[in-house]
Amino acid sequence: MASFTELETWKQARKIRINASRLAKSFPQEEKFRLGDQLVRCSRSIGNNIAEGHGRFHYQDNVRFCVIARGSLSETLDQMIIAKDENLITDDVFNAFQADYDQCMKLLNGYILFIKKKKNNELD
Repeated sequence: MASFTELETWKQARKIRINASRLAKSFPQEEKFRLGDQLVRCSRSIGNNIAEGHGRFHYQDNVRFCVIARGSLSETLDQMIIAKDENLITDDVFNAFQADYDQCMKLLNGYILFIKKKKNNELD
């Protein structure tokens, strides 16, 4: 695989980032620089870490950055829960995000397992 942009997990992270950025722009002014900023930063971190790990060309480094991406994905979910609890988003918006989150987590966990298997096959 030549580029991280070909990874399905990165594509799903990109979708989450785009949606989170659009959503943050719709927050009331007092939340744009609190919750909105944090939501944008953690959602960006998902794809950033997938890309950085891919660029390392070492399996263990790649796994480490994917684990960090997984943490950022979970942080993004927490920010969305806060937005829901504060009535900044509807149940429908949250449920759509939850579906994207679940898909991204599934892809990311699968990618981590794939990398670990490749690493183990090289050691054999």
